[in-house]
Amino acid sequence: MTKLSIITAVHNQLAMNQWFVEHVKRYTQQPYELIIIDNASTDGSAEFFESVGAKVIRNSANYSYPYTQNQGIAVAQGEWMAFLNNDIVLPPAWDTRLLASAQRHGLDALTVCGIERIESPEATRTLRRRWKRASLPVRLFGAQQPWLKLSHRWMYGDWERFSRQRIERFEGRILEGYVGNSVLMSRTGIERIGLWDERIQAADADLYLRTKKRALEHGDVRPLHIALDVFVHHYIRVTLRANPPAFADAERLIPMGGKWSREEVETLNRVA
Repeated sequence: MTKLSIITAVHNQLAMNQWFVEHVKRYTQQPYELIIIDNASTDGSAEFFESVGAKVIRNSANYSYPYTQNQGIAVAQGEWMAFLNNDIVLPPAWDTRLLASAQRHGLDALTVCGIERIESPEATRTLRRRWKRASLPVRLFGAQQPWLKLSHRWMYGDWERFSRQRIERFEGRILEGYVGNSVLMSRTGIERIGLWDERIQAADADLYLRTKKRALEHGDVRPLHIALDVFVHHYIRVTLRANPPAFADAERLIPMGGKWSREEVETLNRVA
């Protein structure tokens, strides 16, 4: 069985997709398969992914995140599944380090850290302010490779050195919570926790609550945790600015409050 299945949904954004694949190839260490769910791209993205050996599922319309991830699970061969956004830059050995943290801490589901959340609220705020400045080229000129690269360089300088420094400071350390652009789950974890809930577009938050509830009620999984030594850069909101078409399955989507009451969320968040 393949060690790792990488599952990613896309709609257009060819330049971003090429940038994504470049880093997947460069920095993934484990044997892997790349599964792409193409949501009716018209810019050659599906053909590009096929040309680099990905398994491409072609949808006739744009579907929600949880629906597409479940499409990927249905054909995945991996012992572990990595649910990755396409608008990210991976660090060296991201997969090996996540798997090491999963084994060390007995986790069946974990995420990376990134601009959305790192080791403390103060550090996260500082990082976000820095990205607001560094992202100017992408915000002004769009998600094309020269501007993607320039913003990334302004933000981090030498990416590999930045990644090594994170490892030196936080190797093996985890924090309960989630950063939803990159989620790693074992096949066993998916069997216990269940597939992505296709009613909830805020799938990362829903997954966190589900793992927390499962841990409390059954004790056979741990809640979702963040690996602090695997920092993934996320071009936050670039995909939204690309104005993708409405979801074909929009009618079945419900807000988080339609599934989780405020009282239940507060209770789960209080439990250590």
